[in-house]
Amino acid sequence: MKSLLLLVLTGSWIIAISGMQPLGKGYNSHCLCLDFESRVIPQESLRSVEILPRGTHCKSTEVIARLVSGQKICLNPSVAWVRKLVRYMMEKEAQQRA
Repeated sequence: MKSLLLLVLTGSWIIAISGMQPLGKGYNSHCLCLDFESRVIPQESLRSVEILPRGTHCKSTEVIARLVSGQKICLNPSVAWVRKLVRYMMEKEAQQRA
């Protein structure tokens, strides 16, 4: 009986620990984008765009747009207009650094 209880407690502890994410500011173990928007978003509707490069957290680059309405949407990085937007933003950032 005691060994069964010990086994159950140990198993519960292992499951609880394996489900916990490591602590740290900005740590994310998975992709933020699950659904992607492909339609063209008018420039006047965009407040900001955040580009998250691929890495250990996600296999693909994520492009997250914040709209004037406050809504956040994930843009499809394989669509031509989004690739142009990303290229423009990277060039603009490079110019600001120089």
